[in-house]
Amino acid sequence: MSYLGVAQSLTGRRWIGPDVECERQAEALAQATHLPRPLCQVLARLGVAAPEVPGFLDPKLRDLLPDPRSLRDMDKAAARILQAVTRRERIAVFADYDVDGGASAALLLDWIQQMGHAATLYIPDRIEEGYGPNVPAMEKLARDHDLIVCVDCGTLSHDPIAAAKGADVVVLDHHLGGETLPDCLAVVNPNRQDEDGALAHLCAAGVVFLCLVECGRLLREAGQRGPDLMAMLDLVALATVADVAPLRGVNRALVRQGLQVMARRARAGLVALSDVARLDTAPSAYHLGYVLGPRINAGGRIGQADLGARLLATRDRHEAEALAERLDRLNTERREVEEAVRAAAVAQAEARGLDAPLVWAAGEGWHPGVVGIVASRLKELTNRPAVVIGLDGAEGKGSGRSVSGVDLGASIHRLATEGLLLKGGGHKMAAGLTVATDQLEAAMARLADLLAKQGAGQGGAADLRVDGMLMPGAASSELCDRLDQAGPYGAGASGPRFALPDVQLGFVKKVGTGHLKLSLGDGLGAKLEAICFNAFDSPLGAALTDHRGARFHMAGRLEINEWNGRRTVQLRLEDAAPSLEPGSATR
Repeated sequence: MSYLGVAQSLTGRRWIGPDVECERQAEALAQATHLPRPLCQVLARLGVAAPEVPGFLDPKLRDLLPDPRSLRDMDKAAARILQAVTRRERIAVFADYDVDGGASAALLLDWIQQMGHAATLYIPDRIEEGYGPNVPAMEKLARDHDLIVCVDCGTLSHDPIAAAKGADVVVLDHHLGGETLPDCLAVVNPNRQDEDGALAHLCAAGVVFLCLVECGRLLREAGQRGPDLMAMLDLVALATVADVAPLRGVNRALVRQGLQVMARRARAGLVALSDVARLDTAPSAYHLGYVLGPRINAGGRIGQADLGARLLATRDRHEAEALAERLDRLNTERREVEEAVRAAAVAQAEARGLDAPLVWAAGEGWHPGVVGIVASRLKELTNRPAVVIGLDGAEGKGSGRSVSGVDLGASIHRLATEGLLLKGGGHKMAAGLTVATDQLEAAMARLADLLAKQGAGQGGAADLRVDGMLMPGAASSELCDRLDQAGPYGAGASGPRFALPDVQLGFVKKVGTGHLKLSLGDGLGAKLEAICFNAFDSPLGAALTDHRGARFHMAGRLEINEWNGRRTVQLRLEDAAPSLEPGSATR
């Protein structure tokens, strides 16, 4: 059933509101806590019960941080890393080329440097070497190092790790494990088959952070003091958001605390990157995922694989500025490459149909560095798991992104064990694969079947979910601040979205390069300004510009607009629908 009767909005979407049980829970929360009803609607959606509200709105890391030793092999991993540092052994850090890998490597490198030692950084080239450890690289590293620490990779790298003869190997990872583990000193991974899954939502940087916490405990037992780990939470927050880890439990506390650390502008690399990206406000989870993350990823996608990790690890301001500018240029280039692949992938997926459990596309020569981003775009467009594959003759390399509640990594891993993929793995929300071109159709058909059994494809591709109704007069900066307390928002905890029913339009004007600025009113004197990006030439923009006094239901997110020292609340308008008649919102 559609919300406010909006079965097809001006952007072609059906609006879905909270169900009866969620509304009941929101009302109970409002009565028990005396918090604003809109906040209670968000808390009810997030599954927060009344006794949990104080701790949820003010999460403490000390209350939520798990015992690192609850993860298998953590004691061996931490002890070996600490031993290598104190004995000044030769250490290599082998990392993945994405944000999580770069941040995980930077965490280790920073900690080792603060302990008065140094380590070698090795990040494989995406195109020449592919994801994870490979035999030649591990053989070379083993010849020159006593300890190799693999971060954000290694769980499925049996042969490459076996090739590292003469060196100890420790794996700190979070990707889904297989039935057997590599033969090495330690594999710390909350997604090992023999783990209970309680920490399966951690990204690799979260696992590395827990390992450093355990190293700190061992140092204290020996009467020594280690580096300040709380000051490193900016890296953990960045990786958690950029790797689309669900923002619940300890992840939420890590990101919240990490954003506070980042706001102090103490890490040279993040300061330089924020400046080159013209980020002039306090960082938020949005900035981590959509402003800083893509720039750090740009090196691994189409440039030099280690640029991001070097940026995050450096303490030299001049080096940081040079690296940040280079990554910013690569990100601009990446956008151009991505757009060409995106247009082709969308056309192909539309021709195949967007209502299946899996949306996928494949093309000869598509750059493997952007297929993951394009898969994200397809997922957002269709509300379905998406896979995009770049073909190179007899085989293709691809990347997939999933939706909440559908474990893509497990399904990809199963395809690999069934022989339909040459290689594949990942986690719930993202996965990578290599497939023989002549097996492509069969592999995608089987993947669609596996995902359908998990419920993929059941929701409408055009559904817009709202938390409830909000009148313009209730949209205050105080409410925005209260809603922020329930954040940060992101994967597994989407931000609040409200419907403003039956509102009048005041002024509507074009601003910038196709945006709309609007004034909304309830007819009783209360007004709220709104901004609608890239809407001027759309059906939504046309209807709002030529409204002729008509009233509309509006849907969007509240945000604070800071300009010239003034702090005002505005609606980031996402959708609208004609109000059928005055007072229709009360039905």
